[in-house]
Amino acid sequence: MAKDKMKIGEVSKPRFEFRTFGQDFADAEYRMSRLSTPVPEKVWERTSDEVYIMSRTNDSNNTKIRDGKMDIKTFITEKDGLEQWNPLMKAEFPIPAATLRDDVYPAFQVEVPNLEKDAYTLDEFLQMVSDHPDLRAVKVNKQRFGYMVNNTICEVGNVLINGALVVTINSESTELGDILKTMQDTGLTGVENINYLQCIKRVIGWIEKDLAN
Repeated sequence: MAKDKMKIGEVSKPRFEFRTFGQDFADAEYRMSRLSTPVPEKVWERTSDEVYIMSRTNDSNNTKIRDGKMDIKTFITEKDGLEQWNPLMKAEFPIPAATLRDDVYPAFQVEVPNLEKDAYTLDEFLQMVSDHPDLRAVKVNKQRFGYMVNNTICEVGNVLINGALVVTINSESTELGDILKTMQDTGLTGVENINYLQCIKRVIGWIEKDLAN
């Protein structure tokens, strides 16, 4: 069976991903840039301002807000140290109380607060997050540079997490072997796989563990 041809910025079958965070991946970034095939100009460099909603009780659902839209992805499985995440929910603000009750707060794995309105604006939702002892809204600014190596979608990013600068590098594909080869080719074999949830929790002090370097 032929492999899927990966395309940056387009939806494909659920992908597996290697991602890590640290302070310096200059050698791996250099190799990734040299090994990359040409990519569309729109992914040469991208920036975004996002808000991640962190929950002390949840490590399996990744919730972020960008451009007034909430996106939740859920962890599916891990194979060969690579993680697979699938979309769980997408919603826009104002967000219905029913969506908060039935989808959002269950994803946080916390008790649903008293919802007295039919819908909530982004500011109202963020205030509820601020009022909850087990939730925290974290500002994340991303500057991402896209590559394509071994038919895997790759990126290197400078990420500000509540103002703290970290660097991320990743490779994702529907094919496990292609990711593992990319890790080997860029010198990332053996580097800890750290997803956004784990990275942010380490940066804000909810997990007492260092990043990859």
